[in-house]
Amino acid sequence: MKLTTVKAAEAKLLIQTYDRLPVLLTHGKGAHVFDSEGNKYLDFLSGIGVTALGHAHPAVTKKIKEQAGKLIHCSNLFYNEYQWQLAEKLTKYAGMDRAFFSNSGTEAWEGALKIARAYATEKKNGKWQFLAMENSFHGRTMGAVATTYTEKYRKPFEPVLPGVKFVKFNDVEDLKAKFDDTICAVCIEPVQGEGGINPATVAFMKAAKALAKKHGALLLVDEIQCGLGRTGKMFAFQHYGVKPDVVTLAKPIANGLPLGAILTTNSVAKVIHPGMHGTTFGGGPLSCAVAMEVLDTMEREKLLAHVQKTGEYFLAQLRKLDAKHACIADVRGAGLMVGVELDSADVAKEVTKQMLLSKKIIINRTHETTLRFLPPFIVTRQQVDQVVKSLDKVLSSCASAGDAAVVAKKTATGGHRRRLQKGAGH
Repeated sequence: MKLTTVKAAEAKLLIQTYDRLPVLLTHGKGAHVFDSEGNKYLDFLSGIGVTALGHAHPAVTKKIKEQAGKLIHCSNLFYNEYQWQLAEKLTKYAGMDRAFFSNSGTEAWEGALKIARAYATEKKNGKWQFLAMENSFHGRTMGAVATTYTEKYRKPFEPVLPGVKFVKFNDVEDLKAKFDDTICAVCIEPVQGEGGINPATVAFMKAAKALAKKHGALLLVDEIQCGLGRTGKMFAFQHYGVKPDVVTLAKPIANGLPLGAILTTNSVAKVIHPGMHGTTFGGGPLSCAVAMEVLDTMEREKLLAHVQKTGEYFLAQLRKLDAKHACIADVRGAGLMVGVELDSADVAKEVTKQMLLSKKIIINRTHETTLRFLPPFIVTRQQVDQVVKSLDKVLSSCASAGDAAVVAKKTATGGHRRRLQKGAGH
């Protein structure tokens, strides 16, 4: 099938929600994908942090075939053999007690918000409001949109869920000022993804936990993008020495099959009773069986250590580019969740386009100016070098006459013009 055919059909039949790139992908292998014209692309986005084991991983492919031949769906009116096994593994990793499985990350976050309100109702303490973060992103459903900071995601759907106040991310004093006895939960991504790859500081995460405990509120941690190994630890919150009350997961959990999860403690989970929450598709045997295989493969192939080492190498190479290119404002991240912030949205858009079209490397930009890199966990140093070399060339093509003076100033001041995450827990 040709790209022109698909574009014409989608223009006629689909609600126009996506500004798609002019590429029709047909198949993938490892860290690469291929299009309808036979072009090969190095995938450093992995479906926005989803295909953690890469494309067509043999263990995942085998498990899908095996389970699809047995049982794909049975609803949550019955037991299946994989939900409890997956719950046991995830809660052990996280130091939590119980799990609930959803279809997606945004549904997991909706469930977390409901749990926080139910907890407050059970305690009869009158709490109902949420503290969310500036530059946060929690999903596209109504509760998730309400706790998402960027106006373009919220404004078209107002009035959204009431009772959300926004805090300056990593500003402990602002957090303290807005944390009162009406707050039922504080909502944090340990590393903001859509907000520009911004890690929380240790001081901020610890303050959030302490204030939640003091006020009888819950700490809700969104690890939909940064969790399950992306930062070099199984959970990003484990970098901080802080234990949340509720954790949400999704993207990489089943390497592309729809699945999300909520993890929580026994003391919080007991406020949810039969009939209060549910799902038709969440936690089905196929998705859960594949998720088990993903986690087993991560253990078997020691991918957490690989993510940590490869991520450190990647950041080091990108910081060399920072000292060289005036258009780079900052380089930040953790593990294989990396952002390169440029000083112009137009430049970031053009760099993303040129990386795809001329270098055949897939990345994207988030928060307008930040190049986002979310490669699969199996990525090699050689592939990192390929991306860095290509990015160097593309950035050079966007250089301006004033770059030399700015580069000299950056070098004199230590390289980075804005080390936003100095003191972060990574």
